[in-house]
Amino acid sequence: MGFAIGVDVGGTKVLGGVVDDSGKVLKSARRDTPREGGAALTQTIADVAKELMQDFTVDSVGVSAAGFVSSDRKTMLATPNISGWNGVNLDFDLRSLIGLPIVVENDANAAAWGEVKFGAARGKSDVLMITIGTGIGGGIITKGKLHRGAFGIAAEIGHMRVVPDGLLCGCGAYGCFEQYGSGNALLRFAREAAQANPTSAGNLLSLGDGTIEGISGGAITRAASAGDQLSLDAFSSLGDWIAAGIASLSVVLDPECIVIGGGVIDAGDVLLAPIREGLEKYMPFARMHPYPEIIPALLGNDAGLVGAADLARM
Repeated sequence: MGFAIGVDVGGTKVLGGVVDDSGKVLKSARRDTPREGGAALTQTIADVAKELMQDFTVDSVGVSAAGFVSSDRKTMLATPNISGWNGVNLDFDLRSLIGLPIVVENDANAAAWGEVKFGAARGKSDVLMITIGTGIGGGIITKGKLHRGAFGIAAEIGHMRVVPDGLLCGCGAYGCFEQYGSGNALLRFAREAAQANPTSAGNLLSLGDGTIEGISGGAITRAASAGDQLSLDAFSSLGDWIAAGIASLSVVLDPECIVIGGGVIDAGDVLLAPIREGLEKYMPFARMHPYPEIIPALLGNDAGLVGAADLARM
């Protein structure tokens, strides 16, 4: 079996890699994500793939991107955070540019597959992955197979409605999970606390430009890791919301483990500890049945491209 290329499309970068059948990334290439999206972004993906194809014999290309992907894994149905890609048949466009078979997959689905095949959940057959970044993504593995649903849009757990008449989400609905359990929510928790009590925010503010608007997710993580109480409280609120979502998902899916990935996982136990504590609080019929194990992802930024490359082989 030859090599496959995985390309992970993010809000700021397009990261590609040549991946062997053991999940090892042999070579990487990166481009900035064009702000205009559309055809420029499609061309950027092709440029990354062509660069990687110069040194390796490649059989197929998998593309991992945030958004709703058609059931045949060819078309981006809706991409809330990427301009000009709604309804774009990436299979046709990229095949024309690259000349290889193309598979398109939702980024969280691809990351979940990567973690199950080669990462934190290797050897497990019933897994839920939650990716926590700007928003919340999800991937479901059931009996060793990626669950995509009838129309290819399963596991969009960030858009579960958890607060009736809650905050407006980018999807157009109100009260979605990702408004309360994402990296953006962490920023809001910390900034609101700093606004309410500036005296307690001195340490956190010093890690940025001194303004509340200048507080970043990285600064909150660093401050919390150093014991800053305001930052720890922000992570506690975030973990509590994530745990509540996991409890509801667990009684539907009954996974043996839940993999937590995305940028916020850099906080480690600062985030995982309140999630585990909250799960005991919110799980229906608590302590009367086994809980899913909460584990951090292992593949980091490579999870999406590794998973997409492997799916492209299938």
